[in-house]
Amino acid sequence: MSNQFTLLTYRRFLPFFLTQMLGAFNDNVFKQSLIMALAFQGSNWTSLSSSTLTNLSAGLFILPFFLFSATAGQLSDHGDKARIIRWIKVSEVLIMLIASAGYLLHHLGLLLTALFMMGSHSTFFGPAKYAILPQVLSEAELVGGNALVETGTSMAILIGSSLGGILLADTALSTLCATLLGIALLGWLFSLLIPTVPTTSKSIPALWNPWKATCASIRFARQHRELWYVLIASSWFWFFGATLLTQIPSFCHQVLHVGEHAVTLLLSLFSVGIALGSLICERLSRHHIEPGLVPIGMIGLILGSLLLYHFAAPSQHETALSIFLLGSVLFTGFSSGIYIVPLYAFMQHRSPSEHRSQVVAANNILNALFMVGSALIAIIFLGPLKGSIRSLFLINGLGTLLIGLFLLHRQPIYGQRCMQLLKGQATSILPGIKE
Repeated sequence: MSNQFTLLTYRRFLPFFLTQMLGAFNDNVFKQSLIMALAFQGSNWTSLSSSTLTNLSAGLFILPFFLFSATAGQLSDHGDKARIIRWIKVSEVLIMLIASAGYLLHHLGLLLTALFMMGSHSTFFGPAKYAILPQVLSEAELVGGNALVETGTSMAILIGSSLGGILLADTALSTLCATLLGIALLGWLFSLLIPTVPTTSKSIPALWNPWKATCASIRFARQHRELWYVLIASSWFWFFGATLLTQIPSFCHQVLHVGEHAVTLLLSLFSVGIALGSLICERLSRHHIEPGLVPIGMIGLILGSLLLYHFAAPSQHETALSIFLLGSVLFTGFSSGIYIVPLYAFMQHRSPSEHRSQVVAANNILNALFMVGSALIAIIFLGPLKGSIRSLFLINGLGTLLIGLFLLHRQPIYGQRCMQLLKGQATSILPGIKE
């Protein structure tokens, strides 16, 4: 394969790529439009404050990841993932019908129901999305495929969030509803073109109880130590990103004293950075799965956190320093892409095929836990402890250092491969890792 973009010419990848990208796009169009609706129009629908509604919405969206991830992983492992994706896209069309009814009727209950269902939609889509890649891509294509998926997702989040706000503010609700339905239908049509893939597990899933299924998925991942450390490391990416992205609006308002356009600019730079970092992974890894990139990404995240702390001082308003701040955000996103893509590729490659979706489900559960943890730490640090947002960026960097030291201590192969990569001695043969 000459480069990762060649994958976009193959039917085994292109319909899936477009399906998952449109799903992320629609997800963010809906979420952002709902957040703005609750912020500016929520008082017309309920007596609850906009802050309460925003936190309630965040909780409703993330709750399904705790409740249904393990079950979603079992279903994906025991069925044709292409067929599962198609049914999930059908559910997206139905969810957008409910959301449209909520908007047109100004019915808060329907909108929150649709939000919970979209969280469930994402919960069931995730295991099939990541577990299907090793079945349709060769090992040499896996890094490039994951890079394209992460790039498409980052761009979908960025454009979808912007479009959601624009549609709610500047168009009729009927236009917003038609857009949501149109994107969902287009995603379903592309899903029909995804080739069928064989079932990876022949046994019948036995654990339908969400709690037991969750415990079983986590237990399985912990029994495979190399996978468990990958899940911890990838979950830190979500902790880091959630902390940074959640604080950017308050950071712009309280520290930089700039408006909404600056928020959009910083969020855009971070997303573009992730996309660029993801795309360069294939070239840096020389077309094979390379865990040696993970420490490089970690170092970038640590440096990015230090740069953000330094250039975000409230006294620094000169144009040059403002450019440095923008560059720091872009660099942090770039490092995030280099960090997360090899972790996802390694997780997919090392997971037993008959349990791959359940490993992805365990990863989603840990991701959700880490994101909730980031919110709790931010609330405590900025509240009772009276810390600053700049200092929270510094904590992000310190946490990355600790996670990095833990990973290198438990799995020295990451450091060894990193040194070989920097010396130009890394081979395409990835050795086994001691449990």
